[in-house]
Amino acid sequence: MAFASKLIAWQRRHGRRGLPWQGTRDPYRVWLSEIMLQQTQVAAVIPYYERFLARFPTVRALAAAPQDEVLALWSGLGYYARARNLHAAAKLVAEQGFPAGAAALERLPGVGRSTAAAIAAFAYGERVAILDGNVKRVLARHFGVEGEKAQWALAGRLLPARGIETYTQALMDLGATVCVRAAPRCGECPLARDCHARREDRVDQLPSRRGRGPVPERKATWHIVRCNGEVLLERRAARGLWGGLWVFPETRPTRQKGRALEPFEHGFTHFRLRVRPILYDVKKRPDGGWWVPIEDALAGAVPAPVRKVLKALPAARR
Repeated sequence: MAFASKLIAWQRRHGRRGLPWQGTRDPYRVWLSEIMLQQTQVAAVIPYYERFLARFPTVRALAAAPQDEVLALWSGLGYYARARNLHAAAKLVAEQGFPAGAAALERLPGVGRSTAAAIAAFAYGERVAILDGNVKRVLARHFGVEGEKAQWALAGRLLPARGIETYTQALMDLGATVCVRAAPRCGECPLARDCHARREDRVDQLPSRRGRGPVPERKATWHIVRCNGEVLLERRAARGLWGGLWVFPETRPTRQKGRALEPFEHGFTHFRLRVRPILYDVKKRPDGGWWVPIEDALAGAVPAPVRKVLKALPAARR
């Protein structure tokens, strides 16, 4: 039985079922799910996906929303450039309609080649290959083929004549649930008999790991200025870390002496951020910035570490 046929048969018996974005060809819902699933696990995405659809049931509703509201609903999901690109792409789609095909979809902000292919396969049934991180791992282990150019060529040759939606989902599911990075479950794999990595006893070596040095550390001091139940926030620049979100000032906005709160670390893909929070309870607001009630800030477009600090603030001293 061919590679694709084995995967399709396995998917029909053992693949993931009941995910909220399955069973639809609505390109808006497919696109939304694929953007959210970039570098994020299914369990984390489900509640965000459902909240987004409840608030923005159509692409026009998303396009018409203020960016702050989009970012607020995205808060905690990480990789915030995805949300900004999603909003920008929604405005284009609301004006021009959804691009019909992978090549056209790839021109939308935030949509790369593999994401465009996944959307096209699920929404339009287009016979086109995907190559996300999970698929790269499956191909590297099963065929012993590495390198993006070689894997794209291989992925194209493996496409089935029929059943592209099931096959595409099968590749995603196999990489996410069986052929996982650590401790893969080879005994449950429908491709195990012909697997290059298993035959050569190289499952732990493929795909090849790039040498990684120590994770860099960055430091930041957050000045948390509170006045009568409100806090002072400022918006980050559109590009860069937490672009467009509201955060605590890192430049001291008051001469008053503050009290140090418990420092903490927050991990990113390529570095760790060590934060030193300092709390100031003031009777008069300093000039500038955006003052917002703490409860509103908790529901606003703030990154997860800011929300964590807001929830843990000690009672104001009197």
